[in-house]
Amino acid sequence: LPQTCIDRRWKVTDCYFGGSFDIPTEQRFRIDRPYYRVDKDALQDALSQDGDYRVVKANHISQAINLNLYSPTNSLVHDEKGSTINLKTKDNTDMSVRTKLIVDCTGHETKLVLKDAKTKSIPPGFQIAYGAVVTVDETGLSDTTQIGPYDKEAMTLFDYRTDHFKDEASLQKAENSPTFMYAMPLKDNKIFFEETSLVARPAVSFQECKDRCYTRLEHLGIKVLDIEEEEFCYIPMGGPLPAKDQRVVAFGGASAMVHPSTGYNLCRNMMSSGAVAKAITEGLKEEETNLDKIAGAAYHAMWSPSNIRQRNFAVFGGEFLMKQNVEGLRGFFDGFFRLGSDVWGGFLAGWPGLPNNDKHETWVARILFGLTFVSKLPPKVALDMLLSIATYSLSEGVALPQSVTPLFGEPDSYEYEDRPANQGDIAAKNEARKMIAESKLEADMPVPFEEDTSKVQVQEVTTV
Repeated sequence: LPQTCIDRRWKVTDCYFGGSFDIPTEQRFRIDRPYYRVDKDALQDALSQDGDYRVVKANHISQAINLNLYSPTNSLVHDEKGSTINLKTKDNTDMSVRTKLIVDCTGHETKLVLKDAKTKSIPPGFQIAYGAVVTVDETGLSDTTQIGPYDKEAMTLFDYRTDHFKDEASLQKAENSPTFMYAMPLKDNKIFFEETSLVARPAVSFQECKDRCYTRLEHLGIKVLDIEEEEFCYIPMGGPLPAKDQRVVAFGGASAMVHPSTGYNLCRNMMSSGAVAKAITEGLKEEETNLDKIAGAAYHAMWSPSNIRQRNFAVFGGEFLMKQNVEGLRGFFDGFFRLGSDVWGGFLAGWPGLPNNDKHETWVARILFGLTFVSKLPPKVALDMLLSIATYSLSEGVALPQSVTPLFGEPDSYEYEDRPANQGDIAAKNEARKMIAESKLEADMPVPFEEDTSKVQVQEVTTV
């Protein structure tokens, strides 16, 4: 990324997992790893360089109802040379766009791409967060290097403490349906706070996250003077992949590329975009262009059988996190960040080409990661994970075993397969035509349909 896309850099990352497994509540877990905040507007500008393309601002009106079929009729039509899609502009004007191939970046709940209903999968979980950029009161403070317990020179990734709940009912609810604080000091007394439910199904409510956010701040003695902006974060995680043999190429959230255990997505999208673009451009250069084959190659660039196996491993991780109470999550992440930074960093990225993915991209690497990770966990969490592996494998089929052993084969490929030629037995048909011609019975000789349909005579036939 160009340096202009980096809004802020913190030298270290802090976490708080205290309150369980004899970890003091106030104890800070410091990760000697920098954290970056991306300037989304600068990133968009950097990725939107001048080129041979045009921007059309309009909405599609199509809903996929079956493979490559859409409602309303003719709102999206594919043929051997491309696709035609009908759009509607903001002022309700209809327009039609003709293109070689459609790449769908409309998000996880796309209407243009069907999900795979043949492969067994679990519905997505949801990461929900309420965040706010706020100005806090530092009047009378002798130490302004911190905002509450949060160091201004560090990014606090996780604060899973629950000591700010004073009544038993609220505490019990927070322990069973955990959320954490994410604190990002920006400049002087301006900071971004976000209360996050990592992953849950059904989703934790936004109001619950907001209430917990300000309850926590009040407990920490942080007084908010002004709210500059609010964020409502909704990230589907996991769920089925796109169905195979679709002409529309799903990308990003539409292709379920969000990390199933973490919700991270940006770097995965940027890394895979080059491979997808290459698959499309190389296919379009072929002398005999097959757009279905190109679409299959684009999907394969995202979801090769090897990458699907790695994703299946991470899907189990997301399911395990969903069943944990706050104690389990504290123990999980305290153990996770005690792994080598190359190991946990590779898992958080979890995509071919990203740093340290070699620690996770083969079944051998994943087995080694799993065994090492379990050894870092508190015994109670480690036992739960081992039992969860067994029960998940029994209930959800081969996806997890397939990700950690070669014994169960590979997931189906997205690559295009040639269809069998629909020509029948030419010799038998020619023989029949010859014998009919030689027959003494009087009957019309079967011939191919006339190209000019106006020459075809329609006869009324009575069937008995």
